[in-house]
Amino acid sequence: MAPTPMIQQYLQVKSEYQDAFLFFRLGDFYEMFYDDALNASQLLEITLTSRGGNGDERIPMCGVPHHAAQNYIDQLIQKGHKVAICEQVEDPKLTKGVVKREVVRLITPGTHTEGKSIDSKSNLFLAAADQLPDGFALSYVDISTGEARATYITGTEKALLQELQSLQIRELVVSNQLFLLLNEEAQDLVLSIETMDEVYQAEERLLAACPEDLRLSIQRLLSYIARTQKQSLEHIQAFSYSESGQLLSIDFHSKRNLELLQSIRGGETKGTLLWLLDDTVTAMGSRKLKQWLHQPLANKRQIERRQFMVESLIEKYFVRVELQSLLKEVYDLERLSGRIAFGNASGRDLAQLRSSLERVPAIIAELQNSGDDVLQDFSRKLDRCGEVCELLDAISENPPLSSKEGGVIRDGYHEKLDEYRYASRNGKDWIAQLEQQERQRTGIKSLKIGYNRIFGYYIEISKANMHLADLERYERKQTLANAERYITPELKEKESLILTAEEESLTLEYELFVKIREEVKQYIARIQELAATLSGLDVLMSFANVAEKYRFVKPDFNSSREISIIEGRHPVVEKMLNKQHYVPNDCVLTNDQNMLLITGPNMSGKSTYMRQVALTIVMAQIGSYVPAESANLPIVDQIFTRIGAADDLVSGQSTFMVEMLESQYAITHATERSLLLFDEIGRGTSTYDGMALAQSMIEYIHENIGANTLFSTHYHELTALDQTLDKLSNVHVAAMEQSGKVVFLHKVKKGPADKSYGIHVAELAELPQPILSRARELLVSFESENKKHVSEVEQLSFFDDRDTESEEVLQAIADANIAAMTPLQSLQLLNDLQVKLSKKG
Repeated sequence: MAPTPMIQQYLQVKSEYQDAFLFFRLGDFYEMFYDDALNASQLLEITLTSRGGNGDERIPMCGVPHHAAQNYIDQLIQKGHKVAICEQVEDPKLTKGVVKREVVRLITPGTHTEGKSIDSKSNLFLAAADQLPDGFALSYVDISTGEARATYITGTEKALLQELQSLQIRELVVSNQLFLLLNEEAQDLVLSIETMDEVYQAEERLLAACPEDLRLSIQRLLSYIARTQKQSLEHIQAFSYSESGQLLSIDFHSKRNLELLQSIRGGETKGTLLWLLDDTVTAMGSRKLKQWLHQPLANKRQIERRQFMVESLIEKYFVRVELQSLLKEVYDLERLSGRIAFGNASGRDLAQLRSSLERVPAIIAELQNSGDDVLQDFSRKLDRCGEVCELLDAISENPPLSSKEGGVIRDGYHEKLDEYRYASRNGKDWIAQLEQQERQRTGIKSLKIGYNRIFGYYIEISKANMHLADLERYERKQTLANAERYITPELKEKESLILTAEEESLTLEYELFVKIREEVKQYIARIQELAATLSGLDVLMSFANVAEKYRFVKPDFNSSREISIIEGRHPVVEKMLNKQHYVPNDCVLTNDQNMLLITGPNMSGKSTYMRQVALTIVMAQIGSYVPAESANLPIVDQIFTRIGAADDLVSGQSTFMVEMLESQYAITHATERSLLLFDEIGRGTSTYDGMALAQSMIEYIHENIGANTLFSTHYHELTALDQTLDKLSNVHVAAMEQSGKVVFLHKVKKGPADKSYGIHVAELAELPQPILSRARELLVSFESENKKHVSEVEQLSFFDDRDTESEEVLQAIADANIAAMTPLQSLQLLNDLQVKLSKKG
């Protein structure tokens, strides 16, 4: 059976979007056919039907209501699929045959900007990558806000995928070649191919800040956006690129280990540095804070610029409170700009933009009247965008959700529109008066005048009151089960006037609205710049709030590599403890001694101590105050952490292999200006293997890298390294025994730990007593054997170069029956042996 013209049209459109669900507009529904229908009915749990033909020839189909489509689109996108929206692009009233339809937008995981699943506090980045000789060029853009960045990723495809995971990117645009390379390892990442068969020429303003070898990935990305979104890219900002050394680099594993943005367990925000620092009042500010945490600064001047603002905001408490109150009334300017650029902003969006811009003069005034030079200088960065406010004066106070239903343009803005509205409203008043007149004339109290789109206005009389109807004047319009509907010549004439006025009013109003929206587009760059400034202010006020609340201090920076943190604290752990007392600790590293070997029992706080040093550095280099009594810090270029243990089951890598790979990455990339944190290196192999690896790593860092390093270990034998490595010193986290129980003091003290307290910790975990008792017995035995072994080694060391005389001396000692000898005989034997050895010398 030949397909109908409409199905032929569907198949033609579908052939161009094979990897997407095609939402094909038919009336008030989006329909899907064939495989799309079979798959969507299962994924969305909607009814599967069919049409045309008989038996196997019937075409599977399912559909979703146009007004409720967003919910179904959300579900498909969340499952990693794409949705092509195919709309009618001709007026059915003016068309003969099949209405022309086209895909107006391809919605993908990286271009999904609407719906309840969108997190307003997170960026929605779409990325593109191209391979370079030593790594990859990576560019990414949030099409909902226009923010765009480009960078280099050195290393293998695994390093690329880890960076994408860190940025929470769900879709990557690649070439055919890179698709084949990444496809097996991409997992939850959606790979989309953009071949750029036709060379895409990106605007120079977008590329100006980026090196030449990053530009191909940017062009690939923009080409994909232009092809799939079919919209203007005017709101895409110039791609930012930071030169090497301008940012503090933190690799994926270190961000995870330090829990900057996501907790290790569960991937939640709670329990992270973001959770602690986020006291912002706008969605823009929350996103900005995430950006700063993802890429802290490594430029002292830029860091201090933020610090000065935080300092001023702390001092000007009442100014800060008023500014936050004003910012709470500012909507998401970045995403409003995106919707305006894409041409899908509603009247309500424009009203929100106007409301936000109306707060800017008050914010500027508050900063200018603060009496603080830093805040006054900052006020000069804010643009009032007065021209935009004038344009938006046309928008009513409370526009409806739909911009095509009227009520978007305020009364008094446009003379012709006011005339149409008057005619429409006056006509409706006339209808209400007519209803009262007809009730009085007929005596039918239930008589009513109604309206529907098919029949227009009508007089409705119930069957029970039909005998009272004025049938000489009434013309039957429609018969219902319990009523009759009529029309009169007078009502028909007024209907024409009312409907004409209303239709003309809606048409003119929508034209005016679209014109205003288009005119606002020319100011998008200024609105985005204002949004960037306000979001930065929001973050800095958040830093001030948090510093005041948790007693943080302003850190100083030195030009050397020395770290001096006095009474430092882990800010997140301290907050989690709530009112419990947190034990602060110092961390002092100098140019002469910049490596700490940390010992102490499990659960004593070694890892927490190491993390708090790293978090202090991160906080300082995003411009925040830090949790300490005082802090004097260097500008760190990179942070590497090897803390915690986890198998990489997907890659088939053991805990030990993961540990070695992360250690390798840190050691091969670190410089003398880096911070290295290594926790319990060598646990996943035999004692001697692990100890040997740990010692060799310490020696290599000491001799070849020179980076500030914190290295915790349970290998107490390594504490002797301070005798041979002059830049290494021992510290330990103190613990004590009290009534047979271990008490963790959480205090870092100089020198090595004297005990491990492993069995005590097992006792705290309430292992069965028989296990604990046997463990104590074995410990005594192992320690005794170890002492014996050490003694034998020490004795044998005297005879490393033993000859025949030495062998004879040893044999004589072995053969001697000491118990049967008299004291004189024993002395005689000793004298003979000494004589023999002295002859050897």
